[in-house]
Amino acid sequence: MYDEVLVPTDGSDPASVAVDEAVALAATANARVHFLHVVDVGTEMSASAVGTIADDLTETLESVADDALDDAVAVAEEADVRYERETLEGVPHEAIEAYGREHDVDLIVVGTSGHSGLKEDLLGSTTDRVVQSADSSVLVARP
Repeated sequence: MYDEVLVPTDGSDPASVAVDEAVALAATANARVHFLHVVDVGTEMSASAVGTIADDLTETLESVADDALDDAVAVAEEADVRYERETLEGVPHEAIEAYGREHDVDLIVVGTSGHSGLKEDLLGSTTDRVVQSADSSVLVARP
């Protein structure tokens, strides 16, 4: 049914639920899971304007990405599921959709919400945007 499953992760609890769901589906279907962390360019660009803080922020963002992906990979390895891992910079929903197209993803598994704030409340969540515009099927994993 599914050969390639994409799960974006930011290390949040909702993303962890999505990781668990994606790995369980992949194990059943003998599929590969693609773990993706997107560094929001808006966050990084704002920091670069501050000057010397940019290097510290970039290092922190890379560390957060590595931690989130390491946690996801541990779940896949525990279940003996094939996986890929990737960190991209960009607008999260656009990067998720582009990655899905480039890797012929059959299913995207997303959490209900992740690390968000007022911006997400005003503009709509990444999950909503992925659900509405992704080329492949999207499963929203709920806790």
